[in-house]
Amino acid sequence: MDDPKPWLTLARAASLHAGHLARAGMASASPLQLLGESRGALAALGLGETTIEAMINPDPRGLAADERWLQGTRRRLVTWGSPDYPPLLANIADAPLALFVEGECGALSLPQLAIVGSRNPTILGRDTATQFARSAAAAGLAVTSGLALGIDAAGHRGALQAGGVTLAVLGCGLDRTYPRANAGLAIEIVAQGGALVSDLPTGVPPLRQHFPRRNRIISGLSVGTLVIEAALQSGSLITARLAGDQGREVFAVPGSIHNPMARGCHRLIRQGAKLVETADDIYVELGALLAGLRARASTEAPDAQRVFGPGLDNDYEILLDALGFAPASIDSLVARSGFAADAVASMLLILELDGRVAQQHGGLYCRRLPGKV
Repeated sequence: MDDPKPWLTLARAASLHAGHLARAGMASASPLQLLGESRGALAALGLGETTIEAMINPDPRGLAADERWLQGTRRRLVTWGSPDYPPLLANIADAPLALFVEGECGALSLPQLAIVGSRNPTILGRDTATQFARSAAAAGLAVTSGLALGIDAAGHRGALQAGGVTLAVLGCGLDRTYPRANAGLAIEIVAQGGALVSDLPTGVPPLRQHFPRRNRIISGLSVGTLVIEAALQSGSLITARLAGDQGREVFAVPGSIHNPMARGCHRLIRQGAKLVETADDIYVELGALLAGLRARASTEAPDAQRVFGPGLDNDYEILLDALGFAPASIDSLVARSGFAADAVASMLLILELDGRVAQQHGGLYCRRLPGKV
């Protein structure tokens, strides 16, 4: 790219996307031609005054900051119509005209599975996301998510543990990492052949309104979106809805009816999302699109019906049955099992040391999946 400034100008024009090219009858033309249009012509495309002003009178300091960022190692601006622009993303109606990328640009065009869910999952939900990501990565899929705490981070880490590729789409400029707690994870993603991606220029903070825009890239890059633990108001449901609107598959892992983190997934299933119990359910649904993936799937593929192996004493089996698959307090387990409180506390300690349960926020206990990390 000889001079990135015209493309950076488009990237800094909020709300501008490929759909505006179609409205202007420029679907096969360079988006840079928009920069030569009059205010009236741009307004006729449905662009707001802020967007038009950013195109006609771009901020020189912002453009200079973007150019400085691009001078860093393994940083690129991937533009509409270029060979590196991901073909699946190009098919969505509101595809971004430019993507800021740090890492391996070729990763954007790999077959990808989006894994999204709660920022505050149960231990079981986090383990489930990790194992599904491991299986997907071992089967040849890249894992795409939003670098958020919780399910997103578990998905990224599961892919890395399997030696696979993962992509993180951020809701801010790539000159910062959000959340900061996952800065180390972001470095690992790039180091292992993945990429950090954003359609937002440098200096743009992680504001609430940026995340739906980020989510449409996550789903747009992916052949399908898997939702693991989502409350009814979860942003993950936005990603799932966008995936459906984009003609992509939507998968959801069911949970206990007593777990509020499962209600969003149950709603998705009622609305037509595919209920997933094992990774094989995903490969079967994607069918010929991902031919051969089932044969390559990891033996670690999670199975919601195969949670723990044999070998427990009867009392421990009774306590695990009382725990079920939703977080529970010691008082609840005492009432359900009929065991004394000190016995329950002692047994939970043994189960925790054995990796079969974990204590989470609020003093609640939750099952763990086999193969945890």
